[in-house]
Amino acid sequence: MLKTLASKLSALAQDKLAWLALLAGCVLTFAYAPFGLWPLTIICLTLALWLTDNGHAKHVAKYAFLFAFGWFAAGISWVHVSIAEFGGLPLPISILLMALLCAYLAIYPTLALLFGHYFRHSPWQRSGALVIGFAVTEWLRGHLLTGFPWLSFGYSLTDSPLNVLAPWVGEFGLTLITVFMACVLYYLLLKRAFQFAVAGVAVLLGLFSMPYFSQSPTQYSGHSITALLVQGNIKQSLRWQPEQFWPTMSKYRDMTRKHWQNVDLVVWPEAAIPEFEDIAYPFLEGLDKAAAFNDTALITGIPDYQFATKTAYNTLITLGKKEKQDSEGQYHYLHKNRYQKHQLLPIGEFVPFEALLRPIAPLFNLAMSSFTRGAEVQPNLLANGLHVLPAICYEIAFSELVRGNFNAQSDLLFTVSNDAWFGDSHGPHQHMQIARMRALELQRPLVRVTNNGVTGVYDPIAHSQQTIPQFAANVLKTDVQLISGVSWYAEQGNRPIWLLLTMILIALGGARLKPYLLSKFERNFL
Repeated sequence: MLKTLASKLSALAQDKLAWLALLAGCVLTFAYAPFGLWPLTIICLTLALWLTDNGHAKHVAKYAFLFAFGWFAAGISWVHVSIAEFGGLPLPISILLMALLCAYLAIYPTLALLFGHYFRHSPWQRSGALVIGFAVTEWLRGHLLTGFPWLSFGYSLTDSPLNVLAPWVGEFGLTLITVFMACVLYYLLLKRAFQFAVAGVAVLLGLFSMPYFSQSPTQYSGHSITALLVQGNIKQSLRWQPEQFWPTMSKYRDMTRKHWQNVDLVVWPEAAIPEFEDIAYPFLEGLDKAAAFNDTALITGIPDYQFATKTAYNTLITLGKKEKQDSEGQYHYLHKNRYQKHQLLPIGEFVPFEALLRPIAPLFNLAMSSFTRGAEVQPNLLANGLHVLPAICYEIAFSELVRGNFNAQSDLLFTVSNDAWFGDSHGPHQHMQIARMRALELQRPLVRVTNNGVTGVYDPIAHSQQTIPQFAANVLKTDVQLISGVSWYAEQGNRPIWLLLTMILIALGGARLKPYLLSKFERNFL
């Protein structure tokens, strides 16, 4: 058995196309932030289509898997930073865990490319099958085992000219458009199927012209606010040390104190206050009075352990003024103006099979890894007259969750995070890119504040961004233009896309059944 395995690995190592597939997947990383070479998404995917066009399904699966494995191995390599630095595992074990994660994620694109291979004899059928295949597998990747919807193709288009389609089709639609663009490029350049290519280009031009010939339902409201973003840059190794709780809280308070005046909203990061909310009540009461005295409101992250029910929540709370006309603060413990994180991060915020896993290694016994999920749909936070749509850390990658909490009154998209887990890697930049895509979809200004970056604001109409440098304790005081109206995506979500995909699937089924039905008709009636 070992000889057989060694023989197969040797043959794989000598397969130049296998290395090409792996390299194409790795190069795809450069299409995303912070690199931003977005055309690489289409080029690398076109190469993947070429590698999986001919041959037996077994060979197609091999090249598809290697392409997808390279895509995730390089793209989410930042996960290994947290495992290696904070996981307490030997290096070979941490590398093995990363390999298993990437292999699991690679299954989904492999299935999509295999589905396309089944319809390889027709450009239209294969393209339709690939679009459907990626739609289903990307949806599954974002939902199964709590979901991991990171590095979808559409995110690479956040800073491309195609981002004008985001308010109409969302990132999900952009991902499928990317797949179709790769199909058109492949059949134009490599298969010389000009009739299909011309028709495909016409379809794409029709899509790309949609925003220019349709009046946008969103526009600047004519109102603006001044926001203060505070980035404390607390070392991850110190964040959950009890003796560091008060210095951390004091640091955020002192960084804010000199900027209270003439600010409509102050925002602190995820768990900026590391002490349990009930215990930190005197500190919070003082902040509440200070914010109200200065005619503003403050939103901060804080862990909330409710001793009566023995449940813990990763929480956002508001302090200071709830409405513009308020003259005093409105905070008291367990007041309703709060948000409890719903989409928890596996291992980091809850541990599946914890009785088995927690004793194994520090990776499975991190501080604050026993949170309870909040409700999926929660009211917007109210802060100084603003309706604030919140998302905590990992949640911003779940477009349906964020959209589910959006309403026409939402003024800001607000997200907090602590990306200190991932060091000086490309992970925090990808995280900010994902947040900006949510702002494009919902057409609301983004305010994002983190412990050590990337902290900033983003205007989805002007496509402009202001940020605080990473790894620095600093503040950003800036004006934010508010936006009114509801985008097509915010109103409809992915329903129109799934309807179109259903029609394509019916057409594909009809095309596959047509020869059989014609043959049966000839036998019975001719």
